[in-house]
Amino acid sequence: MKKLNNAHILSILLLIIGLISSCNDSENEKYIKIPSSVPNLKMPENNLSFKEIEDYKNYKIVATHFRTDKNELRYILANKKAFKAFKNKTEFPEGSKIVKIGWSIKEMPEFSPALVQDSIRRIEYMIKRNDFDKKQGNWGYARFVNEKGTYKSWDEGTQSCVSCHDIAKKTGYVFSEWALNQ
Repeated sequence: MKKLNNAHILSILLLIIGLISSCNDSENEKYIKIPSSVPNLKMPENNLSFKEIEDYKNYKIVATHFRTDKNELRYILANKKAFKAFKNKTEFPEGSKIVKIGWSIKEMPEFSPALVQDSIRRIEYMIKRNDFDKKQGNWGYARFVNEKGTYKSWDEGTQSCVSCHDIAKKTGYVFSEWALNQ
């Protein structure tokens, strides 16, 4: 895999902006519901289930990130409650769900200066519920890793999620902001 240069990163960002603007239609428009099928897996530590986000394909795209340390493109999606909070820059209410899909990348076959998503490496989510630790913003975390086409629960627990998101305490433990809110 080639190392990313500024042209590759710009291509990715332009693709992302196009995706975000095409996916964030008005609240009055009807959605075509996309069925999802996720395995019946649970996180060992907090019992959060993959089934909790079975409808994640119907969430709205909020932002994208590119992790240079993992060479991974990440889509950030939100359910209706979380999206409204992102859009209005308000506190996330109980029941907010934020999903992160991590993709490997590859060159676009038809246009080699561009990079596109390849295969899903992981699907992670955070959900805000009052029964989760108040010191962690009432967020619970789950990570499901794709290994050769089969998902498994992240067996290393959620402490790495908590430690990382603790860095974003000032922004409600959330790193992302709605990309089109600028």
